[in-house]
Amino acid sequence: MLQYRLKQYKEKIEDENLSFRVFDFSEERINTYLKPHQNDHFCIFIVEEGKIELQVEEKTYVLNNGKVAVIFPNQLNYIKTTSINLLGKIILFDEVLFCSDILKNELSVYNVNLSTQLNCTVLGKDAFDEGLRTINIVQEIYNFPSLIKKEQARFFIKTFLLALIESVHGQHIILGQNSTDQPLYVQFKKLLNEQYKHERTVQYYADQLHITSKKLNSITKKHCGETAINTIHDRILIEIKRQLMFADRTHKEIAFDLGFNSPAALNKFVKAKLNETPTQLQEELAQMYNT
Repeated sequence: MLQYRLKQYKEKIEDENLSFRVFDFSEERINTYLKPHQNDHFCIFIVEEGKIELQVEEKTYVLNNGKVAVIFPNQLNYIKTTSINLLGKIILFDEVLFCSDILKNELSVYNVNLSTQLNCTVLGKDAFDEGLRTINIVQEIYNFPSLIKKEQARFFIKTFLLALIESVHGQHIILGQNSTDQPLYVQFKKLLNEQYKHERTVQYYADQLHITSKKLNSITKKHCGETAINTIHDRILIEIKRQLMFADRTHKEIAFDLGFNSPAALNKFVKAKLNETPTQLQEELAQMYNT
């Protein structure tokens, strides 16, 4: 599995100190994304004309005029097909630009499952045209950056992201969006993403949040329709699937990296959750990413 880093994309000297990139679609750019890979940064595809068939994790999205895809760090993805008349933009940026402080505080209600909700967003014509104008400004700054303009570009990227977040907030139902315990759910998901390799008991996360296991279970059911333990297991499964895509990783290496005592324990977990072995799952994923 290929892994792309933002620092790899150096078109000019100034890129060394830039936290973002903006490119037009071109055959050379598209070729970079034709093989399954992961990024250490955010990647946005904006389609002006033509069509892209995009695979992100286990879902396939068709992007055409008016659609925007945001791919989060570590999400498996690749472009399956493109049309000949493709026009659009590719925006790359690091995590600092993803409105992280705002989403953790004032807009925490929006920060629920964004990593899947933003994989394919449909914008109305006016919103799309406005977003495209914003990205064109960012591209001009990228091509001829200065100290002040770099700060302007970061502001424009955040403005564009917030517009996308507002858009998906209206398209997707958040089960407990008006609940007073919603911030606890956000804290739980953040903590889970940090600790899932080492901590997989409901009691651990409940203790970290200073609530009971029963309360945490109630919160997860309210906000994502799953029990707390299933939410933990789902996060582990996501990583198992990602790591199975690495051709140079054995099941033993994956098992120990994810905190299992042995490959047999990994096998038992996958079998219980998906009714198939890691080998069968790996073959299934390989077929998905190679067809």
